[in-house]
Order: sequence, then structure tokens, then C-alpha cells
Amino acid sequence: MALPVAGVLAAGPGGYVTLPGGTFRSALKYEDSDSQVRIKPFELMRTPVTNAEFLAFVKANPQWQRGRTPGVFAEDRYLSHWAGPQTLGPNAQPQQPVVWVSWFAADAYCQSQGARLPTWSEWEYVAAADETRKDARNDPAWRERILSWYSRSSKTSLPRAGLQAPNAYGVQDIHGLVWEWTEDYSAMLVDSDNRNQGDADKTRFCGAGALSMNDRDNYAVLMRVAMLSSLGGQDTTGNLGFRCAKDVK
Repeated sequence: MALPVAGVLAAGPGGYVTLPGGTFRSALKYEDSDSQVRIKPFELMRTPVTNAEFLAFVKANPQWQRGRTPGVFAEDRYLSHWAGPQTLGPNAQPQQPVVWVSWFAADAYCQSQGARLPTWSEWEYVAAADETRKDARNDPAWRERILSWYSRSSKTSLPRAGLQAPNAYGVQDIHGLVWEWTEDYSAMLVDSDNRNQGDADKTRFCGAGALSMNDRDNYAVLMRVAMLSSLGGQDTTGNLGFRCAKDVK
């Protein structure tokens, strides 16, 4: 099932960053393949999609307005922090990242830009970088920094997008702002208890190969995967947003 969408303006001031791609060692381990993932060059939005950008989308595509989107595509809490179907209000500032948005709505937004949601592997590849290193995952201080972000109360008001320093690829807000949908979120199913990782009866990938952790110390990655794998495509939360990706032609 799909709802048609009309094109909207391209990404805001942040625009897209071109990622070079390459071979990447995933923190996840698949039973039927090794952990080396080949990432093709792609483009990724520099910052997450904002309320203002999503507002322009729902105005151009009224079928994605709150109250008009079928429940199979978005649950009742969809855009519940907005003052109205076409009004942001005090709880949804224009430059804050949009949240309370379902996977289906995020996917439709990206399609309206001639884009798509990033795959988990693409997102993980970008998320491995800090401000100076393209892969900072072996740094315990970097890991603790990410976990400290995740410990922040979800009841606090979200900062506006684009305040953080770019990482080594030029991407901002990949950590410390909102969780983000990925294109293939539903292909991941893991246990939130890392003591169970590697048990083929408890952790499955697409109903086939077992999914476990190559690096069990990287609890931040496990938290992200467990979060995404717990959701359905119509689900929304107050700390889950998205950004779009494009193939390099």
C-alpha cells in the first residue's frame, strides 16, 4: 500500500553531504555473511528533517496531515505535538527536528524529494565518525559520550537541528539529538539484553540468519538496533525523527 506524494522543496539550508563509501566493518554480525559491509557512495542530509520542512510536505500532500492519514500508515500520536494539522505551535518550533512521525510518513517525505531513507549500514557507517575521525568506535570516551546523550531525559525540549559540530564527513546531529528511522529498520530483530546476543534461537534477521554483535562492548549500537527493531512502521515516538539519503549517480 502507498499514498501518492507530490514533490516538495529540496532539503533546507543543511542540504546533502556526499559520502565516499567503502568497506566498513559493521558492529553487527550476520550468520550467513561476514561483518565487512560494502557501502556505495551516497548522499545524506546534513541534518535531520525539521518541523518546518515536514510542514511544507504535509501542506503539499494533505493525505499525510494529522487526522487524514490512515491508521495503517500512522498511529494516533502521529504529529501529536503540533498545534494542528497545518500548524506547528509552541511545542514544535520550525527548526527543531520533526518527531512523532511514522516510518511510512518519513519514507513518503523522502520519496517526495526524489530520495529515500538511509539503510542501517549507511547510517551506521556515518555514525561511526566523530568530529575528526571517520571511525571513532574503539575510543571508550567516544562511546561514553554517546551513551551520556542517550541518558538525557526525553521530556526535555529538543534543540534545533544543526547546532552540533559536523563529524568527519560533514554530517551533523547524527548523535545526541533524535533517534532516526532507517529504510530497513524492520529487517533487524535483536534482544535488548546483550547477554543474549549470538543465541540463534533468540535473535533473528529476516527470519533467516542470526543477528548478533561483533562488538558487545558497543552498547550504544545495540541500543539503537533494539529501539528500531521494537517498532512497527506506523509507530511514532517523541524522540524519533529521520533524514533522507540519495544514491550517487
